[in-house]
Amino acid sequence: MNITLRPATATDVPDIVAMLADDHLGATRENPAELAPYLAAFARIDADPSQHLLVAEQDGRTVGTLQLAVLYGLSRQGSARALIEAVRVRSGLRGGGIGGEVVRLAVEEARRLGCVLVQLTSDRSRADAHRFYERLGFQPTHVGYKLAL
Repeated sequence: MNITLRPATATDVPDIVAMLADDHLGATRENPAELAPYLAAFARIDADPSQHLLVAEQDGRTVGTLQLAVLYGLSRQGSARALIEAVRVRSGLRGGGIGGEVVRLAVEEARRLGCVLVQLTSDRSRADAHRFYERLGFQPTHVGYKLAL
């Protein structure tokens, strides 16, 4: 599979937002018609060297996206860990192995960045995603909590 990951640019934001909005959860919380807040968020992400908003391409076409955040801490003897967020594959291309390759490339990038662990969260309602991540070797070792502000 000829998938590459590259850093996103501001011109990728409309495609990324469209992918974020194109599922049952994103449809209720994203607004692709109003890009200003997404462009402002992109500028913050782009300015932070620990944040990596990535676009997956196949044959020059955007097919997916994810965000890889490097978290530094004292645990694990001061090791860095990577957090994968907002994994999306274009809806018409799901189920063909692109997502697995995108996550594999992100894990490879985390390793290159010196991370010793990759973690992610997935909404409880995404049962298919949970099976997908487990097939890729991720283990459901923790319970996650959120507090809306």
